[in-house]
Amino acid sequence: MILNSTHYNKKQKEILNDLVGKPFSFLESLRMNGIGSKRMVIEDVSLNLKVYMNAVSDINYANIELRKQGILIYINQGLKNFTWSIPYYQLVIYRTNGISIHAQGKFIHFKNNKMFKENKQFFTKMLDEKINFDEQHNFLNQ
Repeated sequence: MILNSTHYNKKQKEILNDLVGKPFSFLESLRMNGIGSKRMVIEDVSLNLKVYMNAVSDINYANIELRKQGILIYINQGLKNFTWSIPYYQLVIYRTNGISIHAQGKFIHFKNNKMFKENKQFFTKMLDEKINFDEQHNFLNQ
């Protein structure tokens, strides 16, 4: 689900909390050495995400935030902000030339540059959180 998060909306906050869980507390985020990525350059997106990208040949940026049951991808389009919420059970990550995040029939591909390399530790943390979530909700081996 993609929401226009340019302005604060209490109803949208409740929707995000239902989809991907509440944000980590301040102490939890300190223990995890942060829960947000640095901004990354978007190289390519799926056709259904093109409307959220800049129309002119401007660089598109995005950030990722970890939540307890998923991630939030914050996309900047000029003066507007959009939030794509992805629960962990829908999240698929491909390591190609950069990294691609796929979910809900959409994908976003981040460029492999200096900004991406600075986020290597964050992606490791994100994969660990997804693995922990999958282990808690593994119904096949029970």
